[in-house]
Amino acid sequence: MLRFPVKKIRKQFKLLLLLVLLTSAVWFTYLHINQGKTIKLHFNYGKGTFTPTRQNNLGVGKRALKLVKLTPKWHPSYFGQANLHVFEDWCGSSVAQLRKNLHFPLYPHTRTTVKKLAVAPKWKNYGLRIFGFLHPYRDGDFQFSVSSDDNSEFWLSPDESPLNARLLVYVGQLGTEWTAPGEFGKFRSQSSKSVHLISSRRYYFEILHKQDDKGSDHVEVGWRPFLPGLKYEVVDSAYISLYTDESNLKMNSVDHIPQTLASHVRLPEDSRLHGADMLKPDPRDTFYTPMIDPSRLENVLPACLYSPTYVVKDFPIARYQGLQFVYLSFVYPNDFTRLTHMERENKCFYRESPIYLEKFGFYKYMKMDEEEDDRPFFFPNPDDFLEEEEMVDTEDEAEIVGTQAPKKPSRPSQSSHTSKPPHQHSRPGPTPADRGKSSLSALASRARQILSNSAHSTILHENSKLTGGKKDKKEENKIYITRPRPAKEREKEREREQRRERREDRASRHPREVFPGVFLYQTGKTTKLVNLGAKGRVVGGVTGGRSLISAPQLWPNPPTKPGKATPHNGSVNEIVQKPAKPNQTDNDQETNRSNPDPEPEPEPEPEEGEMSDYSYEEVEARPGWAEESINWQRTFSVNPMDFELLRSDWNDLRCNVSGNLQLAESEVVDVLAQYMEKLNERNGGIYTLLRIINVEKRRDSARGNRYLVELELMERGRSVLRLSEYIYLLLHRGRSPVRPGATAWSTAYAKPLLCQPVMLQWRRDVMVHFVVPVKNQARWVQQFISDMENLHRQTKDDNFSIIIVDFESEDMDVEQALRDSSVPRYEYLRREGNFERSAGLQIGVDTIEDSHSIVFLCDLHIHFPLNILESIRKHCVEGRLAFAPIVMRLSCGSSPLEPDGYWEVNGFGLFGIYKSDFDKIGGMNTEEFKDRWGGEDWELLDRVLQNGLEVERLRLRNFFHYYHSKRGMWNAQNKKTGAS
Repeated sequence: MLRFPVKKIRKQFKLLLLLVLLTSAVWFTYLHINQGKTIKLHFNYGKGTFTPTRQNNLGVGKRALKLVKLTPKWHPSYFGQANLHVFEDWCGSSVAQLRKNLHFPLYPHTRTTVKKLAVAPKWKNYGLRIFGFLHPYRDGDFQFSVSSDDNSEFWLSPDESPLNARLLVYVGQLGTEWTAPGEFGKFRSQSSKSVHLISSRRYYFEILHKQDDKGSDHVEVGWRPFLPGLKYEVVDSAYISLYTDESNLKMNSVDHIPQTLASHVRLPEDSRLHGADMLKPDPRDTFYTPMIDPSRLENVLPACLYSPTYVVKDFPIARYQGLQFVYLSFVYPNDFTRLTHMERENKCFYRESPIYLEKFGFYKYMKMDEEEDDRPFFFPNPDDFLEEEEMVDTEDEAEIVGTQAPKKPSRPSQSSHTSKPPHQHSRPGPTPADRGKSSLSALASRARQILSNSAHSTILHENSKLTGGKKDKKEENKIYITRPRPAKEREKEREREQRRERREDRASRHPREVFPGVFLYQTGKTTKLVNLGAKGRVVGGVTGGRSLISAPQLWPNPPTKPGKATPHNGSVNEIVQKPAKPNQTDNDQETNRSNPDPEPEPEPEPEEGEMSDYSYEEVEARPGWAEESINWQRTFSVNPMDFELLRSDWNDLRCNVSGNLQLAESEVVDVLAQYMEKLNERNGGIYTLLRIINVEKRRDSARGNRYLVELELMERGRSVLRLSEYIYLLLHRGRSPVRPGATAWSTAYAKPLLCQPVMLQWRRDVMVHFVVPVKNQARWVQQFISDMENLHRQTKDDNFSIIIVDFESEDMDVEQALRDSSVPRYEYLRREGNFERSAGLQIGVDTIEDSHSIVFLCDLHIHFPLNILESIRKHCVEGRLAFAPIVMRLSCGSSPLEPDGYWEVNGFGLFGIYKSDFDKIGGMNTEEFKDRWGGEDWELLDRVLQNGLEVERLRLRNFFHYYHSKRGMWNAQNKKTGAS
């Protein structure tokens, strides 16, 4: 019988142990060298939306693409840049549309480089592919985000191999999504989970961006250490490098181009989801974890009185003035109740007006890295102008404006081409100390004066040469766009002055109005005049950044290259104006600009071999003419724009697509750190914070902030529990703390105190009664009952009932439908006569016997989220809080799975309140609103506030009001009968 050699093993134990260690070291060394093939870090940032699939017959000439497996040799000289491939002349706004391009990804129009991961070419209908290596500046966990207009994707590999790149973050999939520059938190898909990076390694990355012909084109990638409260910073040149050097390669050399999953992935056509972020899962929706033992929460925090300063008890409120005393709460984490998918048409979330955004976009938030002097002429550097009292020479005027000096000066009052701009979108340059008294408006006025003198003096000079017989003849009215010369190129222009004089003499035989409407820019480029009306026909007006500036609207457009298309339909090349008569006044000239002239006089042609002084741009460029150059390498700087910080907690009745106010992460972490410390101090350190489910804050700057905290905790490392409590952070404790021996003077102006508010606890098992009045709405009544059955089936919550007040419905037996349903409790009440909403609600509430239960005044056409019962209970506190959730009204043809619509920010008809409080304020106003409805909710709100209650106002996720018309509803049949 064989025996195991235990004694020999004991004697040679040290040798065996050394052998095992050596073997392990060799094995881990092998894995480290071949980590790109053997160790694949798990990146779960694709959100399950993209399915990596290989495609056949892609590329030019049906050439099958093969994924690159070998990475080119990297060189330290590659630092500071990334490869940029441009695919022009391709419409659409989604990355999926870019992948349909015949030449993608091997044959771009342009191969170049970019110095940072923030690009804004200021062009239209193009796609970008940026790739290279990322070099972290430290070891640790990072978080990435991408911002763009329109769609974009950011892919990252766990190593230097392009083959392992995975989708990390993205802006949209449908082409309707976009962000403002630096807006890194608009969509859920923009921010990644934590990514562990090592500074000694490089990581392959890839950016795909698609831009259509609208909006402010940009794409930028931000990163930050994975720590709360830190802002994203754009990935700069110090942390990127080229994938390979393409400067010496021909365009048909494509073997070096990486072909990754980013260039092969496709969205299945039948699985495209709706663009609403609210539809994506959120832990708030199904947070049914068992509650923590209430005894564990006793004496965790000191008790304090809860008396917010914004309560208006016994304050006289005028009719419907209560809307002004309703405040919004802040929410963390982001619940994505902002209707970003509706902002294609409605941009009221942003502070700028829609008209401003259509004309100028978001470029004012971006500082171009290589165009620091790209400022509109009307807001220039003050050093470029003379003082008010100094004389302006006519030659200097000609040099500033870019035309010949006039022979006859005209008065500044003759010009009507300038007006005070409504907004200031470009930052003026610094004013010297000795010119401190000169204001920006004075400089702008001086610029307008110079412009007026030059333009109209030229007009008068040319018109004076006309003969009497030619005065009645219409001359072509030309519109020009010009830019002032920079100082470094003025000498070159002066050398061409003699040739210009000869051309002017030839052109004098065909007089024309040179500057009927002009706006100037400083760009560091050569000054040139562009004729916009060579064809003499009207094709249509121009909107957006390249629109013509006329007398009533002389605000200059953002500094862009001439000829660039605007974010809207139309082109600057299509503008044609009617010529002005020689004896016309300025007002007549401005009026005639909107009238076409079908027969303009032709312009004199330049001599053969000579460059024309003016470049006449057509709708389509003529062969052989120089085309507009696009700076694909244009990068920019931008600060992370948190537009949520610009919002206030006033009840915003203006914008119906904005979501709940967002609470700062740093504030949440600070408050919860204090609370968890107190909780573990009270219970012996048995709790561990797993997740922050929900934090809601009601701000009171004068006294203190109230928080509703909902946490997922682990007790003793075994059971998972739920904590949901109100806590109070006292900022000024003049008389609030309840402490023995403490006085108001001894505690005033002390540091903030985290305490437990007295009489502010919500009940977990309180009964909720849904009261609904109905009349002849069989299909909607049946849908309402079905939704209540589903709510009970999903939540297993028996502590609710439905009360239906029926006004003689004839289209169904409502009582029988309730009997056949599986709802836990119901009450059926029948009332004769016409439909009265106020009376119906009051009748339903009167049947409730328990005054310590919650009444929810409801509508019939509502889709309820599964957490509706918890939401009502949490935000209703007897004697303290009432709840008015904001419902989303679905548009015609929309459903809860495709929720297009808007938030009903004005309506308070859906209202939760304890019955004792409802009776205290007098119930519904059944006398004034007896035979009508509309306004009864605002009147009820006035009385609720006057009785000292707070009204909690929040947008609820997946809380919808179905679309329906008023035709055939309620009393329509009775009115028709009475009329007959």
